[in-house]
Amino acid sequence: MAAITTLNPKAELARASQALAINISGARGIQEVLKTNLGPKGTMKMLVSGSGDLKITKDGNILLHEMQIQHPTASLIAKACTAQDDIIGDGTTSTVLIIGELLKQADSRIQDGLHPRIIAEGFDIAKLKAMDVLKKMAIPCTDLSREQLEAVAHTALASKVAAVMARQLTTVCCDAVEAIRKPDAELDLHMVEIMEMKHKTDLDSSLVRGLVLDHGGRHPDMPKGVRNAFILTCNVSMEYEKTEVNSGFFYKSAEEREKLITAEREFIEKRVKIVVALKKKVCKSPDQSFVVINQKGIDPISLDMLAKEGILGLRRAKRRNMERLVLACGGLAVNSFDDLDESCLGYAGHVYENVLGEDKYTFIEEVKNPKSVTVLLRGPYKHTLQQSKDALRDGLRAIKNAIDDKALVPGGGAFEFACYNALVEAEGQVHGRTRYGVRAFADALLVIPKTLAQNSGHDALDCLVKLSEGQKEAGEGSYVGLDLNTGSYMDPVAQGVYDNFCVKKHMLDACTVIARNLLIVDEIMRAGLSQLK
Repeated sequence: MAAITTLNPKAELARASQALAINISGARGIQEVLKTNLGPKGTMKMLVSGSGDLKITKDGNILLHEMQIQHPTASLIAKACTAQDDIIGDGTTSTVLIIGELLKQADSRIQDGLHPRIIAEGFDIAKLKAMDVLKKMAIPCTDLSREQLEAVAHTALASKVAAVMARQLTTVCCDAVEAIRKPDAELDLHMVEIMEMKHKTDLDSSLVRGLVLDHGGRHPDMPKGVRNAFILTCNVSMEYEKTEVNSGFFYKSAEEREKLITAEREFIEKRVKIVVALKKKVCKSPDQSFVVINQKGIDPISLDMLAKEGILGLRRAKRRNMERLVLACGGLAVNSFDDLDESCLGYAGHVYENVLGEDKYTFIEEVKNPKSVTVLLRGPYKHTLQQSKDALRDGLRAIKNAIDDKALVPGGGAFEFACYNALVEAEGQVHGRTRYGVRAFADALLVIPKTLAQNSGHDALDCLVKLSEGQKEAGEGSYVGLDLNTGSYMDPVAQGVYDNFCVKKHMLDACTVIARNLLIVDEIMRAGLSQLK
């Protein structure tokens, strides 16, 4: 009898080979689900929620987040791989495939009588060698050119959306990064706002060098579009607010009540008059205009006063938009109208309102030196917008990773194939039975080029043969990847197919740690504390 059943008679238990079989079947199961998604020729998955909402995607991270996984091993792998995406932004599907393949290769060797611990030690040796290969393959890029940024973004985007959309989003991503990038400062992707509009087609998505706010003017007489606009960004209430403490006012007659209301109103009107006076001071010619964007409220009487002066007023703007407004248009975000002057104002060449159904959008464009931009994603359906949004985030992260790493890695399965060749050579230098673990690791890495070939409609073994022939022709120091259109080999650097250095590095770490931990599990117990109901 197992010791755990003595302690807890209700415990469920799986031991030794049975525990290993559960772990391997879980890893293989999640591998089979994601296998067909890999690469630009991968297929889509349609996820249907309990309420009937659709999500069509081929992004491994989205699938693992949204799927309800009950198998404990598969759930562990899913959580670990989605954590990688949260940190780096890519590489989820590759990591899942390699973990599944490592356990598959280990299983065949365990069937031959090899102990899991020896295979796990072989995995550790192989990982160190693979890291050396990765560092050797990395192409140093201290100052990335526009072509390199486009290449790395397109490689990431092509595996998430259709080829035409990938090209469109590549240009948008690179333009956005170039606009917000500051020399000698870390790239802050929060400065790129993503705005969705259910309108037109997804190919109409564009970059707005300024801001798009998801609300408009609140008075019918306010101008719908202005040119040469001074912009006042403020967080000052322009409506009467109740006191924060419980207080009361007592009056004996209607005249006293009128005086009380007048005093309350005068307090707000004084603030509005300061804004109007500033507008008259700065707008010296008829072609100049004035816009007030307030984080707090503007009451109807104040809106009417602003409209009479031809001022466009927006109220209850989001806080994150207030921060971006200052970066995009210049000026200061003021919390008080005391000492208000021209230096507090920003500038935009064109501010206009766009109405779609019941939704209003305000576009702030033609700003002088934007440090914050907006990507306007258009699409006819909710799921296409979500798909474009997820892909755009991955494209931006790929560019940021390339800038932070100051290095790129040849893509198209080039790293995995080069690593396989290096590990096969290194196997002879490893003493003892640990070499079987190194060989298992090498064979597992081939799952990436094999799957890329299968998803493109080519024969996996034929493609591996062509890659071997191509590597012989290329010679030392050159690397070959898989051309998915022809099934032959190609030079990834010449074709502009790049992967991120940090994605490959994290992938090797995650695969090895998770696979070795699952291999050396010899007992699975369901004996945890039951939750109180």
